[in-house]
Amino acid sequence: MKRISGFRRSGLSENFSFYVLLSPFLALFFLFTVLPVLVSAGLSFFSYDMIKTPSFAGFDNFLRLFAGDEVFPKAVVNTLKFAVVTGPVSFLLAFLLAWFINEFNPAVRSVLAFLFYAPALSGSAFFIWQTAFSGDSYGYVNSFMISMGLSTDPVNWFRNVQYNMAILMVVQLWISMGISFLANIAGMQNVNPELYEAGALDGIRTRWHELWYITLPSMKSILLFGAVMQIQATFSVGAVVTQLAGYPSVNNSVDTIVSHLSDVGTVRYEMGYAAAISVFLFAMMAITRVLVSKILDYLGK
Repeated sequence: MKRISGFRRSGLSENFSFYVLLSPFLALFFLFTVLPVLVSAGLSFFSYDMIKTPSFAGFDNFLRLFAGDEVFPKAVVNTLKFAVVTGPVSFLLAFLLAWFINEFNPAVRSVLAFLFYAPALSGSAFFIWQTAFSGDSYGYVNSFMISMGLSTDPVNWFRNVQYNMAILMVVQLWISMGISFLANIAGMQNVNPELYEAGALDGIRTRWHELWYITLPSMKSILLFGAVMQIQATFSVGAVVTQLAGYPSVNNSVDTIVSHLSDVGTVRYEMGYAAAISVFLFAMMAITRVLVSKILDYLGK
């Protein structure tokens, strides 16, 4: 027991400087991330409108999600569509682009990396797509189609249920690949070159075999980071929808959990119900994170 306690004290003293350096981050992380999550989870069991004193509501807010809210089930379905389509596609495209660009020399690679990351930095992304798919004849897409004789009347793209979901998915793909793309580029450059030499000696002859047996297992942590970022991006789609299609959209065709959450919390001030929606969204993201981790663990074997 004396040895164990002495070992623990020794380890604590050796790592004390690291704890001191981490303490500002940990304090801010707890204050602005962990604490709001805990407060939101507790508030989900109350009825609160920011004026009256919160009153205990039990599980009423959670029962209301699917039993008393006609919009929320549609928002869940739309969010899952975004997640199932844009999440894997964006993750795969980010990796393939990084794999392709990594073959260039450093100067060309830097330029191409900036060009592909630029959409994530652009503050005018929504304006560009609003202009391109404007519902009048001055929009670039409508103007092109009318001039080419493909259409006689302008199409109100974002108010048409036949097109709005597909267009918004393209926009989401365009702006969501940046972080995963840069992470993949960095991960590929940090793979030990000696592994490829050893693989060649062991019989690996094609680039696909190098990718499957060397690159992917060596980048498992980077892939997990990119997957987590994509999960966060796809499940939190909201600004794209409200900026381009408005809220509510036509027949709630593209409303998502986040856009509905914003309406409930910032317009109706039903904070207890908004907290229940956020808890449900957090649970969806956590479950997806576990499933993605299992898949990446399989790739690493």
